[in-house]
Amino acid sequence: MAHDHSHPHPHQPDLEETPLTHYQAMTEAVGQLLIEKGIITGEELRATLESIDSKSPAGGARVVARAWVDPDFKARLLVDVNKAAEELGIDAGIIPIRAVENTAGVHNVIVCTLCSCYPRNLIGLPPDWYKARSYRSRAVREPRAVLAEFGTAIPDDVELRVHDSTADLRYMVLPARPAGSEGLDEAALAELVTRDCMIGVTLPKSPGA
Repeated sequence: MAHDHSHPHPHQPDLEETPLTHYQAMTEAVGQLLIEKGIITGEELRATLESIDSKSPAGGARVVARAWVDPDFKARLLVDVNKAAEELGIDAGIIPIRAVENTAGVHNVIVCTLCSCYPRNLIGLPPDWYKARSYRSRAVREPRAVLAEFGTAIPDDVELRVHDSTADLRYMVLPARPAGSEGLDEAALAELVTRDCMIGVTLPKSPGA
């Protein structure tokens, strides 16, 4: 799953390779029914899907950077991610998101064992490996081994917590601020935050690393 090609990547088949799942079929049917009933138009549905597809990790990175420099904002973020993001003009969606903080003694990892539940509005579309069965099963059974494939070594004395996202509750990791970033402003700090940091499979790199 890491970018090192010496490790096999889990295969994520194209949609055309397999029949629609129950939930995919239901999603298509509900969309068509809403259009037929005149509740929404095809154009509105298209615009909504395009808006979701256009999301990137930038919003989440801004949220993390603000939490690193503003303890009061961080406290509010740990209580309610959606409301905290709204303070920065970021629409994190209506599904509740919970932030889990990495500390010196705890490292957090996000997974969705059933499908691919993920805070898309805040950190963009999930990567293919996040949706792959290999990650969804192994992240729970052997998380340290999975992280090692991403180049992330977690010491044995650090507790590793795996959080399973659902349709009703999503998670994001609040990574620890990297050493050497004390003199950076908020915009520069946001550039250190990646999608994978907010999933928990990697750590923010120190400036210049």
